[in-house]
Amino acid sequence: MLDENRVKPTAVVTDVRGILDVDAGVLALPVWPSSAEAATADEAGESDVEEGVAGTDTGADVETAGTLDDTPGDGASSPWIGPGGAEVMDALGIDLLALLERERATGKAGEVVSMPVLSEGRGAGSVDGEVDVERVVLVGLGDGSARAHRKAGAALARKVRGVDRLASTVTTASGDEGMRAFIEGVVLATFGLNLERGAPVKPAELPLHTLVLAGEGDDREPVAGSAVAVARAAWFARELVHMPSNVKDPAWLAERARDVARAAQLDVHVRDEKKLAAEGFGGLVAVGMGSSRPPRLVALRYEPADAGARTPHVVIVGKGITFDTGGLSLKPRTSMAQMKTDMSGAAVVLGVLSAVRELNVGVRVTGLVAAAENMPGASAQRPGDVIRQYDGTTVEVLNTDAEGRLVLADAMAYAVAELEPTAVVDVATLTGHATQGLGRTHAALFANDDALARALTDAGESAGERMWRMPLVEEYRQTLESPVADVANIDRSRRGGGSITAALFLERFVREVPWAHLDIAGAGRADKDSAELVKGGTAFGVRALLRYLESYA
Repeated sequence: MLDENRVKPTAVVTDVRGILDVDAGVLALPVWPSSAEAATADEAGESDVEEGVAGTDTGADVETAGTLDDTPGDGASSPWIGPGGAEVMDALGIDLLALLERERATGKAGEVVSMPVLSEGRGAGSVDGEVDVERVVLVGLGDGSARAHRKAGAALARKVRGVDRLASTVTTASGDEGMRAFIEGVVLATFGLNLERGAPVKPAELPLHTLVLAGEGDDREPVAGSAVAVARAAWFARELVHMPSNVKDPAWLAERARDVARAAQLDVHVRDEKKLAAEGFGGLVAVGMGSSRPPRLVALRYEPADAGARTPHVVIVGKGITFDTGGLSLKPRTSMAQMKTDMSGAAVVLGVLSAVRELNVGVRVTGLVAAAENMPGASAQRPGDVIRQYDGTTVEVLNTDAEGRLVLADAMAYAVAELEPTAVVDVATLTGHATQGLGRTHAALFANDDALARALTDAGESAGERMWRMPLVEEYRQTLESPVADVANIDRSRRGGGSITAALFLERFVREVPWAHLDIAGAGRADKDSAELVKGGTAFGVRALLRYLESYA
């Protein structure tokens, strides 16, 4: 099948046994900077040190490159090796401390140093003498923050591509947040999409097959399970984003939603072009008119097992433009090349809904995917057309390349009118202005509710998906006035602030419901591999929204 990905994410398991008792060909040990360096990083405000990491007494066996008797907090000037270090060195007859010195390692986050194990040392530490350890990898954890753990996991995963089984004590002395971040980094850093190529992927280029978290008890298994669920949800969303647009169209997205519904035991409802026209979804119909592949509106519904009348209901709306030419307001060729990723918001919604059941989220969640293909066909909408959205609002379409807000407006108006939401959050690769203002590292966050904005910002910070709240400038509303309709779909005065005016356009469709808008046009795409991100679509928002739903109060 052309739409089946042959690259699979790393499996993660916990094992209470020690690192040498786990059958694994590669071992990974944590390395932290010296206490002085960690303190300097703290004073500089780089990030907080997690409990049980650098600068604290973990109670685990720790070795420093300076003196074997040194422990965290003793003022050692060299990086130190965490749990399992002494055991591995004694059993395999290798000097990891000398390795750190020789490589001038500092223990900074994401630093990876590798040592092969000679044949005479293999199997020396196992009970049955059959463990065949071929390599030991030292992984820097920097200041011990969640961000550092995520970076460390990503660097390790890239270093051990093609490995069948790796045992790690990297997170043994880390807090739960560190463990979650490390697992997310391991799983997501080696994302790949391989369809029907003539030559199969080389084994050495495939992701690590299995990560074994050695020395982890049953109490940590749920933490690891949650991290895996979130990482796999983001992986799935990336698969959708990277799928070529000759494969994915609105109907294809609807089928993927049905797959999610079957796997996660969700209710699903799909409106085709006839139902959309009959029920008044004028934005979706108008945007999809220029394509031979008609639009869809997909609704996925999750109910927690103990849901009652007072259980909150969060609606997440995703922009699902499966390819965006700009319509008759045609994009330049260079801008059009990456437009298979213009359905990233929809991918985020499907990724989130794929994991809510496994994470046992305690609130109702509805995911709405507003899917259309924006093409310049003979029947395409024209600049100057006036359309009617689901709630009756008339819109003068001055630019057919500002189509995402039209499909989102329909879905949001429907949510407010029919679903009784406690909060509405929409996610979209909406405006280039967001990228110009914030680059690739932060999503632009707009909200009409301070508590919702804080909750999402905090969730994004915890999940490694950062957001920056932008203003809803009241004076800019007049730029959307139209002489022939209730509102125009773009700023008529060309005064700038395009991401703000787009958010103001959307805000009118949620009325008084708490609402947030995530413009991920920048953060939703990466120019190169970095930490857990890979070049291309990032599926930004999956991890942050799942963290928000998990912690909803």
